[in-house]
Amino acid sequence: MDDAYHRITYGQVALAALLMLINGIISVALKLGLEARMLISAVRMVVQLLLVGLVLNYVFAANDWRLVIGLAVVMVVVAGVAAVSRNEHSYPGILRNSIIAVWASSWFVMAIALTLIIPIQPWYAPQYAVPLLGMILGNSLNGISLGLDRMGQELTSNRGQVETMLALGATRWEAARGPIRKTVRTAMMPTLNTMTVAGIVSLPGMMTGQILSGVSPFEAVKYQIVIFFLIAASAALGTLLIALLTFQKLFNQRHQFLYDQLK
Repeated sequence: MDDAYHRITYGQVALAALLMLINGIISVALKLGLEARMLISAVRMVVQLLLVGLVLNYVFAANDWRLVIGLAVVMVVVAGVAAVSRNEHSYPGILRNSIIAVWASSWFVMAIALTLIIPIQPWYAPQYAVPLLGMILGNSLNGISLGLDRMGQELTSNRGQVETMLALGATRWEAARGPIRKTVRTAMMPTLNTMTVAGIVSLPGMMTGQILSGVSPFEAVKYQIVIFFLIAASAALGTLLIALLTFQKLFNQRHQFLYDQLK
């Protein structure tokens, strides 16, 4: 089915870009004031993706594990920073914790994927490792970002309850268990909702891309199923880890809630 692949010209890309005029017309008609933001977002997206394409072309051609690891490190750091930037609450060390949660969850799942589930040779083959890590990181980022935000909300809105439990002799874990459970549950729901409607309401991105490139639909489905399981595991691990790291930072060994650390 490889002959079915259709190469897109730059002219066709430009034609697709004209569809953004629909967004602009809606913004003008409803006086949303989003015209400038739409233009900036579109230009930024195009520039970023073109740069990424150039970098990936080089990495793929070099096929060097050091380049793959270096790119993976950069992706992890950017994801960790992005997760914090979306959060309304902050505390000392939040950036470090975010990067640790992103790194540990995504690399652990990637190690299983590339050694047991899709045992490619060599293990660092860029055409597999980089796209897989990108998809896993994107969803881990969303889960960790949601987790940080929900944890901050729960501890802020339930401050009185948490401090009352501690004053009555509860341990720090007993006082924080409720917010942690709600945090993990909230962060896991988007992935679970996406899995629930996959194939019925929408065709997932990786599956669609493989079909467009000429891969058998059934083969594309198998890959997409694997991706969903990898994403779900990474998002759950990342969310749990950021919740526990936040807990360790905001509750000390003397079972005190350090509310003044929250900004």
